Amino acid sequence: MRFAGKTCIVTGGGSGIGRATALQMAREGGRVVVADLQLAAAQATATEIAAAGGAAIASQVDVGNSAQVQATIASAVAQYGAIDAIVNDAAMMTFHPIVEIAEADFFHVIATNLGSVFLFTKYGVPHMRPGGAIVNVSSVHAHATTANVVPYASSKGAIEAFTRGAAIELAASKIRINAVAPGAVDTPMLRNNPNVKSGVEKVQGAIGKPEDLAAAICFLASDDAAFVNGTTLVVDGGRLDSLP
Repeated sequence: MRFAGKTCIVTGGGSGIGRATALQMAREGGRVVVADLQLAAAQATATEIAAAGGAAIASQVDVGNSAQVQATIASAVAQYGAIDAIVNDAAMMTFHPIVEIAEADFFHVIATNLGSVFLFTKYGVPHMRPGGAIVNVSSVHAHATTANVVPYASSKGAIEAFTRGAAIELAASKIRINAVAPGAVDTPMLRNNPNVKSGVEKVQGAIGKPEDLAAAICFLASDDAAFVNGTTLVVDGGRLDSLP
């Protein structure tokens, strides 16, 4: 029970990797704040946790909105006290060439994917106990990408740089921060990706399950990874090894 007595915030907790992570943390004793833009999805995950005897609350949040992020953190603290783990999973993609993408759409991706990591770190850390952990969900697109997803790839590369720098700053507070870089995972984001559907992006190698990523995230968020800090764990079934 690695998360017994611990409070865990999981963004994007209504589906995919976030949902699997929230469920796994709850199974291991965690009190989970399921944060998602879609309240019904967050509530469904929280209800599933409660039905299994766990503790969870749902929080509707636009993760790129500072006021809403602060409200989610305040709800977590009010309900459960201090925070022990934050998983920044919420993300979005666009599929346009650089010269065609609207400026607002580019910066929306950056705010959602990267800005959320900044906001939950900035406002969450003051409420975290020593020994706490943050896990940011990056992507293999930070390392090898395709056309028409530059905002997404840029945000994921920046997340890994953020993670390295924040690890140095948070060390004095005894809070660790790491990232995972998933490959192809069977989630709505993969299934709805037009580049995958058209064959522009070749999905080579194994397609992982959300639970595969949840296992890696929970490891990094737990005391099992007490000596792991500032790194990115690639969890892709060997996909990067097969890319040209």
